[in-house]
Amino acid sequence: MQQRCASLTAKKRSVYTRIGTLIVILLICGVPSLAMAQDATAPDSGDTAWMLTSTALVLFMTIPGLALFYGGLVRVQNVLSVLMQCFALTGLITVLWIICGYSLAFNTAGMEAGKITLNSFVGGLGTIFLRGIGVDTLLSGGTIPETVFVTFQLTFAIITPALIAGAFAERMKFSAMLIFSVLWSVVVYAPLCHMAWAGDGSLFGDIIGALDFAGGNVVHINAGIAALVAAILVGKRIGYQTTAMPPHSLTLTVVGASMLWVGWFGFNAGSAVAADGAAGMAMLVTQISTATAAIAWMFVEWGKHGKPSALGIVTGAVAGLVAITPASGSVGPIGALVIGLVSGVVCFWGATSLKAKLGYDDSLDAFGVHGIGGIVGALLTGVFVATSLGGNGLAEGMTIGTQVWAQLLSIIITIAWSGILSFIILKIVDATVGLRVEEDEERQGLDLSQHNERGYNLS
Repeated sequence: MQQRCASLTAKKRSVYTRIGTLIVILLICGVPSLAMAQDATAPDSGDTAWMLTSTALVLFMTIPGLALFYGGLVRVQNVLSVLMQCFALTGLITVLWIICGYSLAFNTAGMEAGKITLNSFVGGLGTIFLRGIGVDTLLSGGTIPETVFVTFQLTFAIITPALIAGAFAERMKFSAMLIFSVLWSVVVYAPLCHMAWAGDGSLFGDIIGALDFAGGNVVHINAGIAALVAAILVGKRIGYQTTAMPPHSLTLTVVGASMLWVGWFGFNAGSAVAADGAAGMAMLVTQISTATAAIAWMFVEWGKHGKPSALGIVTGAVAGLVAITPASGSVGPIGALVIGLVSGVVCFWGATSLKAKLGYDDSLDAFGVHGIGGIVGALLTGVFVATSLGGNGLAEGMTIGTQVWAQLLSIIITIAWSGILSFIILKIVDATVGLRVEEDEERQGLDLSQHNERGYNLS
């Protein structure tokens, strides 16, 4: 009897052992499958953390970076007006982006790879008011929450019209600036953003095959051309070329430029939309181009005027930042060195000789730096993307010649789109509220005439 009981007990233990072994095997095989299923619907924490950081860095570029950079360049009676413009645009464009801007820029309804449709130029209205985007919504094909991408792209939409403000600083009505910026962001910026970055079926990225990693066309050429049109239509400042108009605080300008340099790592490296090797290379080439352009501008100015200036070296740095922007995801260190060198020299010419020769009053060189620098960077992207020159490599079937042609075609479209539509919008604003302040208000300064405040207590 005892032997029988022992035998039964042994059999039970054997059964239990087999069941336990089976459970362990199922767990070993099943847990990874469950984990993979969870990973497929959950954001990558590393990518998300980097994109949150990049978003904050790009916002930092406008407030306080660009605000201080521009604020230091104007005369003392206009410093507060520039700070106010940057701050107000940050709020206004945020609201506009949520209402319709993001949808017009990134909604992909109606797009087909390799085919030109209406939606190759502008997005649909399927995500107005961010409809359908919630806490758990992942960016399509990505590893981050779409809410993070919405905010990241919002910071680009904020800084672009703020760049234009440098062209008409010290003379445009605040009300006119706001109306122009709203219309321009909807009619000009959002469609160009869609053409470049919306994916399969987009005009620049898919149909033409142009490379614009972080905004050469979308931000800089776009803003630069609009700035040139605005500077011409608004007219020259009273006393321009006959009265000295030195920056009131180069200290603020240098501080602002330094903030732009740091924030630009979020601008370029963040455009990888992941914490990976592409982001690392984008960060490296951004540093190289910026430093090279700053030194190039400094030496050119030193040779021409006998002394290097703080204003020159920081403006050169911004030129390098602008030029590497479209190339930052495509080129290597060699390309970054050349792009920085060329942009420093060419933008110096654009902001000095070209402006003086043509006679337009681009107050803070928005066109000379952003427009010209963006064109230089976009064209050279087509050259230095080649692996033989240290780049990531040309797309299948592309040569340096065909890639440069694609870059040039995208530039021409951007210039035409931004130039024509900006002209129309400015004319509409001028016919409704008027573009320019009265002469006595301009002489008094926009701080008092537009805001009834002073940037400094002068008593």
